[in-house]
Parts: sequence; structure tokens; C-alpha cells
Amino acid sequence: MNVYETDELLGQYLAFHYGDSHFGVGNYPARCASACLEVMAGRDKKRALDLGCAVGRTSFELARAFEEVVALDLSESFIGAANTLKTQGEIGYVLRDQGELGQNAVASLASHNLATHAGRIHFAVEDACNLGPGHRGYDLVFAGNLIDRLQDPGRFLASVHHLLNENGVLVISSPYTLLEEFTPRSKWIGGFQRHGEPFTVLDGMKEILAPHFEMMREPMDVPFVIRETSRKYQHTIAELTAWQRKV
Repeated sequence: MNVYETDELLGQYLAFHYGDSHFGVGNYPARCASACLEVMAGRDKKRALDLGCAVGRTSFELARAFEEVVALDLSESFIGAANTLKTQGEIGYVLRDQGELGQNAVASLASHNLATHAGRIHFAVEDACNLGPGHRGYDLVFAGNLIDRLQDPGRFLASVHHLLNENGVLVISSPYTLLEEFTPRSKWIGGFQRHGEPFTVLDGMKEILAPHFEMMREPMDVPFVIRETSRKYQHTIAELTAWQRKV
């Protein structure tokens, strides 16, 4: 079974995107959108691409500023929920407490002032590594918690410049969780020793992106908390980087 198609994970992600914050850690998808808009200040904001959009919070946040947002994910469950939010404004889900016990909850656009520009977003099920030729001419590409879930992150990074306009911006956020169930060891771009020295995923990104991108600012930490049950939470720290496509 694909874990990303289960009702339990859908509930976790709806709570993660639209529910309460925990332990003083702010809303991660909204913070990522804010970081994107910070680096896009003074730039064209016509078209944005949100890759690995999950249930859509970052996409809805970006739609406040962009004329069009294309939001893609491989999970039909996630995209279905995002489209329900777009068209109906809210969606119900179960917040797991323990075992078979849980409580009903509602994710709502109105509660976050996100409904006004929802019509600017197009949600669809697509593979970030196999995008069609229609995906060109974006001013921003955001890849949130995506690269450590790809079969071949190096291939994605080596070709992502084709999606962007000249001087377009690529923003990547990831905790660099290297798991062979998603990415074969032979396809890791970092997280190992090379020539006797530590070679991180950020090192790998810099190397692969260098021909077409320049880093815009120093990487920043963006923590997040995902509630699994009433007594179990994931506390993770992603690293967010911003890159400008070279002319």
C-alpha cells in the first residue's frame, strides 16, 4: 500500500497544513510560502509551480501574490483533498488520537483567509521527474520536502532550469531524509563520504545546480511538527535554499 494514499496520512497532512501549531513551531507550508515571496520581492509574479504540493497550503498562500499557481503531487488522495478545498472551501478529516480513537476536524480556507484567490490554482496529479512540455515559463518553482522522496533527485535538479524563465527562482526545502525506500543509494546526491570528506546533500545540490543557478542567500532552517497521534509528534528541521537561474 502507498502510505501517501491512506486516510490516516491524509488526516495528518490536513492537520499539518491547516490545523493547530504545536510546541511553538509555526505553520511550515505557510512559512515556506512566505520565504518564497521574500526572495521574489520586486520580481515578476505571474506563474508559480509548487512541486510536491501535498494538500495545498503553500499553493493557496502563493496565490495571494501570483496570477497563476500550478500545484502538482503524485498522491491522488492529496490532490483530491486540495481540489475539494479549492471548490468547496473546506474538507472534513479525522484527527487520530490513539488506535481506533479520533476526533472529527475540518480544514477550512476561510479560517486562514485563503479563499479569495483559490481560483488561481490548478491542482493535478503529476510526477515531478516526468513533467510534460507544457511546464515552462515559470517565475518560481518551489519544491517542498520533495527531493528526498524522488527516485532520482540528481536528474530532477539537473533539468529543473528548463521550467524557469531567465532569472527565475528555484526554492527547495528539505530535511534531507535519505531513505532507500524512496531513493536508491546509488542515486543519493549527498549524505556520504567523498574523497575522505563529508559530502552533504547541500554540497550535491550546489554541484548539480552550479551550471544554471546561483544561490541567492544563505540556507535557512525551517522547523515543522507533524502530529501523528495525541501523544506522538514528528519534530523535523528542514533546510530552505533559494537559487536564481542564470541568464
